[in-house]
Formats: sequence, C-alpha cells, structure tokens
Amino acid sequence: MKLSRPVSWFLLAFGVWSWVIWITFVKNLWKDGGGLAFDDAGDPTGYFWVHLTLAVVSFVLGTVVGGIGLRGVRALRHTS
Repeated sequence: MKLSRPVSWFLLAFGVWSWVIWITFVKNLWKDGGGLAFDDAGDPTGYFWVHLTLAVVSFVLGTVVGGIGLRGVRALRHTS
C-alpha cells in the first residue's frame, strides 16, 4: 500500500508530536508538586500509575504511527 505525500508527512509529524508531548507529560508527572501523583510518604498513587500507563501506551502508538509515516516518506523519495 502506498501512502500519499501529505498522509506520510502527517503521520511522521504525529509521531514527533507524540514524542514531545508525552515525554514532557511524564517529566511533569514525575515532578508533580500538587500531591496527585505521589502521596505524603512519596509513594506513587493510582493517579500516577494510570497516567504513566496512558503516557507509555500513547508514546508507543505515536512511535508506531511515526514509523509508518517515515517509511512512507522514504518510499516516496525513492520513487521520485
């Protein structure tokens, strides 16, 4: 299956966006000062684990989608 140029670039941009957003999110989650991610003893809460799982799954999916976009861009360059 061939991807069009705009779709390939969109998927690649989505993958890069996922890396930036979710890495930033995890850094902010880790440094949480509001008491949601860690309790008074410093132990992770349910909030922390749910959001960390969400971030990891989204990061993996973004990486896969970005990889598909990268393959599409490379394939278009070889046919040009």
